[in-house]
Amino acid sequence: MRAGGTGRGRGVRELRTWGAAHPQAVDVGIALLVQAAMTMPFVVPRPPELEPATWSAYGLTTLTVVPLVWRRRAPFLVLLAVLATSGLYRLAMEGPGQPLPYTGLVCVYTFALLSPPRTRFTAALLVTLSVPVSVWLNTRSMRELTFSLFVFGAAYAFGRLADARQREQRAATEHAAERAAARERARIAREMHDILSHAVSLMIVQAEAGPVAVRAAPERAEAAFEAISSAGRDAMVQLRHMLGVLREGEPGGTAAAPRAPQPGVGELPELLARVRDGGLDVRYAVEGTERPLPAALGATVFRIVQEALTNVVKHARARSVDVLLGYEGEATNPPDPTDPPGRPGRLTVRVTDDGRGPRGEDSGGHGLLGVRERAAAHGGWAAAGPGPKGRGFEVRVVLPLEAG
Repeated sequence: MRAGGTGRGRGVRELRTWGAAHPQAVDVGIALLVQAAMTMPFVVPRPPELEPATWSAYGLTTLTVVPLVWRRRAPFLVLLAVLATSGLYRLAMEGPGQPLPYTGLVCVYTFALLSPPRTRFTAALLVTLSVPVSVWLNTRSMRELTFSLFVFGAAYAFGRLADARQREQRAATEHAAERAAARERARIAREMHDILSHAVSLMIVQAEAGPVAVRAAPERAEAAFEAISSAGRDAMVQLRHMLGVLREGEPGGTAAAPRAPQPGVGELPELLARVRDGGLDVRYAVEGTERPLPAALGATVFRIVQEALTNVVKHARARSVDVLLGYEGEATNPPDPTDPPGRPGRLTVRVTDDGRGPRGEDSGGHGLLGVRERAAAHGGWAAAGPGPKGRGFEVRVVLPLEAG
């Protein structure tokens, strides 16, 4: 039952999407449906005492239906056309009557849905005055008058309810778009924080060591200045990429900003080399069976390691740091039911230094908060605290792995 309901719901959504994309086709379909309903009294045999239905009467009913094709473009004008042709039908023809005023109901629903308040009021007043005249020309029955006022009122109410629903859906869509934009701004802010914080920290460390190296070991000073230059160039490239993405689609902006791929696990050795050039002993190891990562997950691993190393450079006063990537389990999607149960696939990222421990971390900054947010975005978690045996500081992140 649930699967069938889901299928029907999906079919209704697809039909609505198609209708929103092809409104003219929908209006033509509605006109054809109304024409089919108007045709029924002409094909049903009439009592002998009544005049037979003529082709001229049938043609006039068709003329009454045709304006519905333009009902969205000019609801009020379409209403006037339908009222005029319907009145002509009743005054000049002896055609069969209709059980429901189909064309009028469609017109009332349409102007209730689409027209502004002043036009709605004018159209509603015109219909309210036209109904008693139509009943007087037809049966002069109070029962028909009451029924006609009821059905027209119901059509107007349905139109207003549909308008309210559409407004609510538009508001929900705009709210969702605003939330998506806020998430994207937060993501870009984290990226720029990581890029700038890492590059500036390395440059500061190298710049502070430069004067000492110039006097004691000129060759080390040259390496320090090269490290400063390299960190600055790398930061500029990444910032240019981020700002290029932000400028896409802006008036006067670049039509197609360069979309270089985000750094991933493959760029970690280069990152560690830059940190190593700053005088920090960096050791890198991989445990388990290394496997390709999705681009988004690889970029997250790179940024997490980058932020952890930035904290080490800025705060830890460490001499060495260990970076470990540990792959566990197997990532299969969908899982093979014949496989034996085991540990699900996950990637553990550890960055451990031998510095002065938690007191050296910037508890008021956004670095570790950004690490936790990045991990949570992929369904993982992050923890930070004293290293093994209480020495130094360790950042540990666990990320689930999924194939495909």
